This record gives sequence, C-alpha cells and structure tokens, in this order.
Amino acid sequence: MSSHGQLVGYARTSTTDQKAGLEAQLRNLEAAGCTKVFHEELSAIATKRPELGRAMEYLREGDRLIVTKPDRLARSTADLLQIATTLDTKGVTLRILSMNVDTATPTGKLMLTMLGGIAEFERDLMLERQREGIAKAKAQGKYKGRAPTARAKADDVIRLKAEGLTGDAIAVELGIGRASVFRILREAK
Repeated sequence: MSSHGQLVGYARTSTTDQKAGLEAQLRNLEAAGCTKVFHEELSAIATKRPELGRAMEYLREGDRLIVTKPDRLARSTADLLQIATTLDTKGVTLRILSMNVDTATPTGKLMLTMLGGIAEFERDLMLERQREGIAKAKAQGKYKGRAPTARAKADDVIRLKAEGLTGDAIAVELGIGRASVFRILREAK
C-alpha cells in the first residue's frame, strides 16, 4: 500500500435496501482505513451516479478507491472493467473488500483481467445464441427483421420530389432520415 495516497471509499445502496446496508458499507470502509467516503442512494434503474462521478474527479494519482462489493461500484462486469481502466489511467488502484481484489498487487490485476475475459466470453456466447435464434426463426419463417421504414416510403419520396419539395422537407414530411431520402432519390435515377 502506498503511503502517500489517500484511501477513498465509495458506497451505494438502492432505495429498496435497508438503511443498515449503507451503514454496514460505511463501517467496513472506515475499518479499511478510508479517510473520505462518497455514498449515494439510488434506485436500481438510475443511470446517473453523481457521487461516483465526484469520487472519480476527487481521486488523484497514488490514491486507492475502496468498495465493499463489486455490485456497489458497477452495474455489470463490463462497467466494472471500464471503471477499473479509468482508475488505472489516473494512477489510482482499486480494492474490492468482498473479493479480496486489489489492483495494487499483481494478483489483483490478474483477477480483474480474468473477469474481463469472462465478461467477453459471456458476451460472445450471448451473441452466438442470438444469431442461432435468429437463424432458427428465419428457417421457420418467423423472423422478419426490422421493417424497412424508409424503403416502404420510396414512392412517396419520389412523388413529393416531383411536387417540388426539397430533400429535407421530404424527410420531415415522411418522418424518415435525410440520408434515406437522398438514397431513394439516387436509386430512382
């Protein structure tokens, strides 16, 4: 542990968590030696974490961010890795008490790298299952894909152009993108 850096804690509870959940996190962060703690109470669907943002801005090179559990810091493994990478570029290490992970150590860095590999593997599996599902649905004639909204309006685009409307006006009139309008007009020539 570097002696010059500050130990900064971050705690988060969802609005459904009991107050005791936050108090336990704060106790554990204090016991771990945190001199400054950022904490917030957010619903599970909240996308913005203002206190996490403040903590990230506050942290300086040589500091260590400490959290009790990975799910208190991040919403997903990918999110955790993104945060760890950001911390790393700032020269800040991350310690997750429940997992005994500390990126100040080679083992901690390795564990985080392995988590990254597992997350990527899970994503690849998910995409593969998705492709297989689409292929199966297509074979059964159940998969139609997204409706080609702009192409379905090609006749309207050509008619409005003939009536003297500009490409931009046609896009607004039909509720489709400019690029689609100009593509249809190019293909019509």
